[in-house]
Amino acid sequence: MRLRNAEQSDLAAVENLLASNDLPLEGVRENFSRFVVAEEDGSIVGAIGLEVFDSAALLRSAVVSSAERGGGIGRQLVQRILELAERSGVDEVYLLTTTAEEYFPRFGFRRTSRGAVPEAVKTSAEFRGGCPDTAVVMERRIAAAAKSIT
Repeated sequence: MRLRNAEQSDLAAVENLLASNDLPLEGVRENFSRFVVAEEDGSIVGAIGLEVFDSAALLRSAVVSSAERGGGIGRQLVQRILELAERSGVDEVYLLTTTAEEYFPRFGFRRTSRGAVPEAVKTSAEFRGGCPDTAVVMERRIAAAAKSIT
């Protein structure tokens, strides 16, 4: 398995993977240049994306095929996208989840409210309806997370 930046030719496979896992497709195509994919034997088995809004970003579309879950691919994808966020000058990363609230704290995410999310991030397709209003909002401060590691 290898992680790599997504290429335009990966879009259909990523969209199929997201759809088969009941994850929203809104905004994927427009932000695909900031996606990372996990590839195994020529097939896309995982993906994750980042929408950047100045110093804030939205982690989105974290998905691993059901056949590959539990093998660490998700962990590697999240770590890679957080590295990309840091290199992009992002100070805080937000995400919406309906199923993985217990998964993301291991990466420094904590639950927050929709009201705490910067207005720019709220303009994303996920916040405007791609994810239900019942989705849990989580945040991770890049600078704070880096300081806690050192």
